[in-house]
Amino acid sequence: MMKIRITLIALLMFTTSSIMAQFSLSGEFRPRTEYRNGFGNLKTEDQAVGFGTATRVRLNAGYKGEGFSTYLSIQDVFVWGENRQLKQFDDNNSLAIFEAWANIELGKAYAAKLGRQMISYDDQRIMGAVGWAQQARTHDALLFKHKSDAINFDLGLAYNQDYSNPSGYQNTINDYTTTGFFSYKTMQYLWANKKWENFEASVLVLNNGYQKYTADVADGVNNLTTFGTHLKAKLGNISLAANLYGQTGSITANQFSDKDGPLDKNTNFEYKSAYLIGLDAKMPISSKITLGAGFELISGDDAATTEKESFFPVYGTNHKFNGFMDYFYVGNNANSFGLNDYHINAKFTTSPKSSLYASVLYFTTNTELDSGAKNLGTELDLVYSYKLKPAVLLQVGYSQMFAEDGMEELKGVPNPQDTQNWAWAMITIKPKFL
Repeated sequence: MMKIRITLIALLMFTTSSIMAQFSLSGEFRPRTEYRNGFGNLKTEDQAVGFGTATRVRLNAGYKGEGFSTYLSIQDVFVWGENRQLKQFDDNNSLAIFEAWANIELGKAYAAKLGRQMISYDDQRIMGAVGWAQQARTHDALLFKHKSDAINFDLGLAYNQDYSNPSGYQNTINDYTTTGFFSYKTMQYLWANKKWENFEASVLVLNNGYQKYTADVADGVNNLTTFGTHLKAKLGNISLAANLYGQTGSITANQFSDKDGPLDKNTNFEYKSAYLIGLDAKMPISSKITLGAGFELISGDDAATTEKESFFPVYGTNHKFNGFMDYFYVGNNANSFGLNDYHINAKFTTSPKSSLYASVLYFTTNTELDSGAKNLGTELDLVYSYKLKPAVLLQVGYSQMFAEDGMEELKGVPNPQDTQNWAWAMITIKPKFL
């Protein structure tokens, strides 16, 4: 009897250990306090300074079985003090399923991943997770994936529906009423990546269909196609990265907003000759200092017309580019005069656990403003990072915009205050429970 009990205990321990080895449970706690005195747009003297703390909380669970894996991430984003104390059901409805997907292996080199998931490629210029934003970005999609030593490629498909029109579920109307921030009805894309010893190339062809209307009635989709390549090369100690993208097709105007609100959904913007060209170089000059320089040219329009030449980096992590103060392409600057961004930066390793990043960016419009001006201004960005513990990261940042007259015209803010700055502090804790 004793031997049977020992055997059963050992079997139970082995089974539990095996299950636990396949199951993971982790979390994230990320509060960020911000002082906003010109963040995202020019501020005037009579506008109040913004100050507050927002927190992202995630609970992540993963399981890996034989030939498949699943993942679930529950997320809440809240601002300190936004909910009244001791009141039931007073919530901002931000608690949601951030990710929920399954990955099914289809042979040695192929897999299918379906569900709500982050989609991020290369430097995240066109498709990214937008991790800086507390809510971040996910897609409801089906991906067919191939991975091998020779080449990697993903084929992505999505069809979105909100069922706000009950008849849309039963006939061909299927009016997709979700708008803003490039909310698409359909998506198809192909991403391919190939690596060599000192060179890497990725190609992306992305097509998005946006609900089209004729006399306020749903009428198919407008298709906007973004295509191009991301290249990386190593030349001795110099690292190079380049982006070359174009955009063509059409999009429904109510995906955008102007100062008076959303644009007419019966209006369509036709895109032609829109482009994004970027090049960055980095070179370490010592074991503790790395210098960088680069530019980015984003095409713009020089006239108010439905024919557009202005490129928009649709689903990229745009906070990462064109300055941390988010003056461009973070919910703004679409269908505008474009942007030329010339920048230099440096990263200093101040200790084994800390670093300081500094960047100076000079901005002009890609096409002339109505006044004929192009100069927008210069931005300074500083970020200090310190790893308190292996799972605890502290970051502090400061940015300042030195705006020129062109920025006032572009943003429509006459007579802004002299100082436009932004400061923030963020702590990221990522515990691994199992």
